[in-house]
Amino acid sequence: MRDEQEACRAIERYADTVKRLCIIHLKSGPDTEDIFQNVFLKYVLSSAVFESEEHEKAWVIRVTINECKDLLKSFFRSRTVPLEGLPDLPVQDPSGGREVLEAVLSLPQRYRDVIYLHYYEGYSAVEIGKLLSKNVNSIYTLLHRARTLLRKNLGGDEFE
Repeated sequence: MRDEQEACRAIERYADTVKRLCIIHLKSGPDTEDIFQNVFLKYVLSSAVFESEEHEKAWVIRVTINECKDLLKSFFRSRTVPLEGLPDLPVQDPSGGREVLEAVLSLPQRYRDVIYLHYYEGYSAVEIGKLLSKNVNSIYTLLHRARTLLRKNLGGDEFE
């Protein structure tokens, strides 16, 4: 179990990453808050020893993605119907372009993950392959297809 100082440092360092990943996966503010708490609770209770800051960040990203997937396939989630007319998502992408964020959110899940990790977190295809336990060539293919879909949705060559 980690002490309060370590937990505060991790929250400061990874809060934005966890929130953005949750919004990308769940498209819901309240669900994002729930997963945020779960991720950092797991961090505090974990006895994992991290080799480096990058290893720690990869662990946080992996746990966040797994928590989001668990929520999406939960019994409660599968038995509810989303309410129409809810206000827009509270999180903007780093460049401030609402249109780009909406285009990324409209992508199928497999593309959203690689686009987020590559463009928002700065991971290379090799690193994304390790994080998602996928072949590097598959990551390159997913990135290419995602860029093509984004280009089509945005009506231009935004991602070349």
